[in-house]
Amino acid sequence: MKSIYTLQTDIEELLKTKGWMSNGLAEELGRSIAGTLNNQFNALRQPSLRLSQMGPKCPKALWYSIHHPELAEPVQPWAQAKFSFGHFWEAYAIMLTKAAGHEVSHEQHECELNGVKGHIDGIVDGCLVDYKSCSSRQFQKYKANQLEGDDPFGYLDQLDGYTTSLRKESFLTVKDKGYIIAVHRDMGHIHVYEHRVRDTIRERVEAYKRIVDNSNIPECTCATTSQGSGGNIILGTTASYSAQKWTCFPELKCFLYKNGPVYFVKGRPRDALREVDKDGNTVYA
Repeated sequence: MKSIYTLQTDIEELLKTKGWMSNGLAEELGRSIAGTLNNQFNALRQPSLRLSQMGPKCPKALWYSIHHPELAEPVQPWAQAKFSFGHFWEAYAIMLTKAAGHEVSHEQHECELNGVKGHIDGIVDGCLVDYKSCSSRQFQKYKANQLEGDDPFGYLDQLDGYTTSLRKESFLTVKDKGYIIAVHRDMGHIHVYEHRVRDTIRERVEAYKRIVDNSNIPECTCATTSQGSGGNIILGTTASYSAQKWTCFPELKCFLYKNGPVYFVKGRPRDALREVDKDGNTVYA
């Protein structure tokens, strides 16, 4: 009998065969990709707190993301392309789920928890699922079951919020667990990650509501760390991904290395390739 626990092997078996791709599936995949790309590049939204934002956040960065989104770091062209590619993988994985004979319903269904709304990817075999395309490093975290202790982007908090909000719905038959369908964006591997839902998500929702409803700007809690012995201080990994890091640290400096950017709160390096500003333009000394 097919279930969420057989999804990975069912998809792998499907991809060994020929003839399963129907015109209906192909057309549905095209509509799904077109819809997500249109949403990515054309949709204009009033900033609001969402269930997808329930991961660990600096209060100051969260406040600015709602009250002054125009001050956020611009999304670079290469990042836009990466997001588009991720949309394709996730839509493709949903199509494979259907083609492999699993029941998929309530795609992009709106849910609400304590006044905060969100949209789910769907219900598969009665389970709340969220599809995530990911790098090799992130995929290994899923396979090694390491996300519980290392979830900087709040993917599990997102599952907590979605599942908790839908517990009273009859279409959600598994009410204490949520699942991430992880897709390796380079190799195409798929892994089903099971998460036991935590009830503390309601506390997080209420705390974030108080932050964004307050007219006063809260204190920054972005993590920093020292670099070397020269007194340099740089942003921690999670804080470096925040689009509002320049509002938290107006004097922030970004230096490019071979492995990517490093953000300096204090000091400057000697071995960086070059310095760039918030818009990605080279800073000339």
